[in-house]
Amino acid sequence: MTWLLSRARRVAAITLAAPFLAGCTGTPTATERQARSDVETVRSVYRPGDAKPTLPTLTSESPLADYLRYAMLNNPRVEAEYYAWVASVERITPARSRPDPRLTFEVDITNMLDAVMPGLMIDLPGPGKLRAAGDAAAAEARVGYFGFEREVLRTAYAAKSAYIRLHFLSDTIRVQREALVLLAEVESVAQQQVGAGRGTIQDVLRAQIDREQLLNQIANLEDSRNVLEAEFRGVLGHAPSDVSIPIPAQFEEGTPPLPAESILTLAAERNPTLREMEADVRRGEAMLDLARTSGVPDFSVGIEADVKANPVLWRPSASMTLPIWRDKIAAEIAAAQADKRSAEARLTAEQVSLAAELASLLYLYRESGRNATLFGVTLLPRARQSLDAARSGYATGRSVFLDVIDAEQRLLKFELSNVEARTQQELAIASISLLIAGAAPEGAPILPTQPEATAPKEARP
Repeated sequence: MTWLLSRARRVAAITLAAPFLAGCTGTPTATERQARSDVETVRSVYRPGDAKPTLPTLTSESPLADYLRYAMLNNPRVEAEYYAWVASVERITPARSRPDPRLTFEVDITNMLDAVMPGLMIDLPGPGKLRAAGDAAAAEARVGYFGFEREVLRTAYAAKSAYIRLHFLSDTIRVQREALVLLAEVESVAQQQVGAGRGTIQDVLRAQIDREQLLNQIANLEDSRNVLEAEFRGVLGHAPSDVSIPIPAQFEEGTPPLPAESILTLAAERNPTLREMEADVRRGEAMLDLARTSGVPDFSVGIEADVKANPVLWRPSASMTLPIWRDKIAAEIAAAQADKRSAEARLTAEQVSLAAELASLLYLYRESGRNATLFGVTLLPRARQSLDAARSGYATGRSVFLDVIDAEQRLLKFELSNVEARTQQELAIASISLLIAGAAPEGAPILPTQPEATAPKEARP
């Protein structure tokens, strides 16, 4: 009886060690600590207590900044990217952690139970492997962060784009309605001329045809407003039919862009797509470091106790992997090197593409600015004078009705071209600021801009 109790206590001692081992925690790497610090910084603004923050109260008189902040904090696409980034940060800990210990149990049986051997085995990855795996996971999480930041800026741009197009749609409808009033006046003059015997019924019919066309265009534009309002509310994270989200009544013009060289400098520091690709290069370097550890052996140590022996028989054991397949190791390193070079090439390509896109947007900004000046300052006053002269001449019989219609259509064309030029100019400003320079709006839930540091590399053969 004493023998059985003694053996049972020894078995219990080994078995009870498992809960204590399960309660152990590993040591975070420096990159993991930084990644978790970044998450906490963003969470405090974006999802404090893992809940949505207090959103701005929107009214039709709210400034654009409130609408942009509301969109960035409430848009579900931004939220999806945020939690994808948080998940990638959480994956750092499993990557740098040691494998779980294993409880073992063996028995020797002949005609009776000869030996009972509970035990414990621990796998020990080779030196540097866990750190390299943790750094690789942290680099992957850094890439994920810039995916989140890019979605924040894209959402801000989508909200501002809809805001701009809604405003100038109202301008377009206003211009069309003013043209409708002019046509009604022209039609009235044509009817007077017909009554006085100085005109033909064709003049009246032509005015009526143009008026009906304008009415149809205005109806189409009013209908398209519903689409734009639905898009605007959708960017803010609400259903298109949710009228609790008011449409802004005031319009704020964008700030003219800086010179191209200054914008490219800002883009190199802030553009989330470029910084994501820079982080991808760092990820490639971390994966290369991890691949180089494939030639380092792993170890396993353990111990078993034969609790039936008296005294107890302890059986320590150890094993080591033999990374002898040099072609396999070389292939892993070569693949990691190729992935890194691919990331570097993508970064270079994006830098070139970004510069080309900036040149195109700056041209669009300058072109639309010139067009707005041409139509708004030069052509529109002359077109109004031409229409006044044609109407006066028609009323006195010095000109024909076609002169009036041509002048009216020319004025309408210039008015619409002016609105289109101003629309394109504002959209170009928004694209340059948010999508190229990466200038985040006030209140954006992102980290302060920090350069992507490259860790010094040890010399390798």
